[in-house]
Amino acid sequence: MTPSAAPRPSASSFLERLQQSAVVAVVVVERRADSAPLLEALRAGGVRAVEVALRTPESLDALAMMREAGPDVLLGAGTVLSPEQADAARAVGADFALAPGLDLETARHCLSTGFPFVPGVATPSDVQAAVALGCRVLKFFPAETMGGVKGLQTLASPFLHLGVRFVPLGGISASTATAWLESPLVAAVGGSWIAPRELIAARDWAEIRRRAAFAAGLARPAEKAA
Repeated sequence: MTPSAAPRPSASSFLERLQQSAVVAVVVVERRADSAPLLEALRAGGVRAVEVALRTPESLDALAMMREAGPDVLLGAGTVLSPEQADAARAVGADFALAPGLDLETARHCLSTGFPFVPGVATPSDVQAAVALGCRVLKFFPAETMGGVKGLQTLASPFLHLGVRFVPLGGISASTATAWLESPLVAAVGGSWIAPRELIAARDWAEIRRRAAFAAGLARPAEKAA
């Protein structure tokens, strides 16, 4: 089965898989050759959701190679700024797309084609616009700069009855990720600290695997009590 023909998660199954993953490793790939060993290191550590930021010429190739190496991974394309980028990412196997902000054209396009889209929000107006479009999973960005967990709670309070959930990204570290996962507002927490650019550049797969194992162990409170 080619990446473009692979089944995509519905909105409900996407949210369910995202919540099960709990942590999304955010990566920037500079070299295609790093794609498969990077994914293997993340999977070996237990990470089951990965966002590849579309910030380098190799990004789409990296997505395709990761899809082939990890068909079970929930694979997202990050920094998606246009409908064309969304289509390109989907064609090589991405399960969903994320953006740093809310672009109405891109959001409408993804929703109309059934491609799960997570727009970035930072203000009540952002959330209201995203909800009006039909988005229910939103990227809270930049998370720490915008007030951290308390900032998210304040932002989300007028919209709780609509069932919105958030993926906070931006400034989150290994030491702060747990606090985010304790919030019922959070579907999953994203972080570039699991596989930062310098570790990928050094091809330090052992350290990335170690960090992935730590991230995978960040269970939600309910899971810890089970």
